[in-house]
Amino acid sequence: MENVKEFVQKMEMDTRVAALMTGAACAVGALVLLVRKGISHKKTNDKIQIARDRRTESLQQAELAVLRYKESRPSIDSARILNLSLSELTKQLKSGSLTPEDVFYSYMEKTLDVHKNLNCCTGVLLESFDQLKTIASNKDGLLYGVPVSIKENIAYKNHDSSCGVVINLDQPAKEDSVLVQVLKRQGAIPFVKTNLPQGLLNYDCGNPIYGQTVNPHNFQKTSGGSSGGEGALVGGGGSVLGLGSDIGGSIRIPAAFCGISGFKPTAGRISSQGVKPIYRGQKSVLSSAGPMAKDVESLALCMQALLCDHMFSLDPTIPPIPFNVQVYESTKPLRIGYLENDGYLQPSPSMVRAIREVKALLEQAGHTLVPYSPLKISYLVTELLIKGVFADGAATLLKKLKGSPLDPCLKAQVLPYYLPKWLKKALSFLLKPLVSSLPMCRHDYIQEMIAEWRRCNIDVLLCPVIGPAFNHLYCGRCDTVTNQYLFSALPAALTCTMIYNLLTFPAGVVPVTTVTAEDEQELQHYTGIYQDRWDRLFKQAVSQSEGLPVAVQCVALPWQDELCLRFMKEVEQLVKKLILSF
Repeated sequence: MENVKEFVQKMEMDTRVAALMTGAACAVGALVLLVRKGISHKKTNDKIQIARDRRTESLQQAELAVLRYKESRPSIDSARILNLSLSELTKQLKSGSLTPEDVFYSYMEKTLDVHKNLNCCTGVLLESFDQLKTIASNKDGLLYGVPVSIKENIAYKNHDSSCGVVINLDQPAKEDSVLVQVLKRQGAIPFVKTNLPQGLLNYDCGNPIYGQTVNPHNFQKTSGGSSGGEGALVGGGGSVLGLGSDIGGSIRIPAAFCGISGFKPTAGRISSQGVKPIYRGQKSVLSSAGPMAKDVESLALCMQALLCDHMFSLDPTIPPIPFNVQVYESTKPLRIGYLENDGYLQPSPSMVRAIREVKALLEQAGHTLVPYSPLKISYLVTELLIKGVFADGAATLLKKLKGSPLDPCLKAQVLPYYLPKWLKKALSFLLKPLVSSLPMCRHDYIQEMIAEWRRCNIDVLLCPVIGPAFNHLYCGRCDTVTNQYLFSALPAALTCTMIYNLLTFPAGVVPVTTVTAEDEQELQHYTGIYQDRWDRLFKQAVSQSEGLPVAVQCVALPWQDELCLRFMKEVEQLVKKLILSF
């Protein structure tokens, strides 16, 4: 019996020892995980700090260079230079009445001032000071001596293109993008990189590395995204010409929010080599790089400069189609389709008023305006746009975000994609009856839209672009856990702008008016089409916007970029003529 007692006691002791050892092992394991997490967190913070320090150093060096130049040239009339349009600037640079040095340092000084208020730059390209010294060798270029700002994801040798995610830091480009090479050949001087939202897929403009960019017209508003740094810098007067990229309105929305013009060319019209996306392989909704400037003439000049033999040689995948000046300068009356409401998003009062006023101006100028409606808009959003952009269930995006702090606007949008796989499958099963089962591929939809365009017999299309500028963080407000959750309060971007990325139609925006007190009063009665939380969020996002710019969007068929720009110029000139008449 005593042997049995001893055996039991020994077993109890062994069990306690095992429990203690197991507990100790778990504690050690947890400690190891915490240490690893702490080390990873420190590495992340260190990388972010290095990037911020690098930006600060470049800004300080540029500021010192500007001070030295102004001391040596006290008579420089920077205000006059900054007031010149791009076409006037290039003429005076070519004639020699202005020097590239005076222009460069005037814009560098203005950029530094604008950045202090708007936080729109990710760093000065200090190599631009060296390029300035040899710029005379490119005097025949269409953009000779013009300082040009570029979006952060456009490759410039020895500089990061982070897209706002930590994993892309410390990976400097090995060579300039094709666009930067062409700009340099045309005599332009890329001089600064501009901010963007984390992961690009957002129309706010903040990230954990470089912070939040604000609107030049109202610091409580966003500058838009994803080319929001460009929109803010050009809109604030710090750049006469900028290059952005557009996958869902990323040029057009910041341009509209900041009161400037922006153009998304036909996908494949200009090179995308060296224009870094957040991930590769997605072919349904195509991105395009394009220009942003104060006026349409500047956009056209930039396109003319880019569409040259040098670009066609550097990137043979681009069709060698030079800029058609004859189409751009045509004055033939147009047959113009127009829409105020696509049936998915009820536009804000100022958006509707902008379309109606421009429609009236175009009719008075002798153009023919006919009603137009996009096809199968709800199906387009859920089945082609969202599922096209995130065909991999956002797996690649989440991989890019790994180890990076999340910007407030992005955090809520990607949260559903972190859910367990079993839960996502269950939700997918439950929500499946709510989704259209009508089979259609992207190609079929494009052909149907072109057929509808032909049926209406229209040359171009006048339609809304979202506006006015949103209050901060409204791009990250969410409703329910569905596939559409990722875009939170963003149905406006999908149907107003992203549709033309899917269709590959060229599209641009032109500022035409500002929000009035009457618009604000009418907004109080806004209910939206579905009267759901998205509609309420949109109403809140665009509130308190009196005085902010409002734009319209101009669209053409694929490869008719010059016709689209000609239409934009017509709208711009008619609006200016109206303003001058008062």
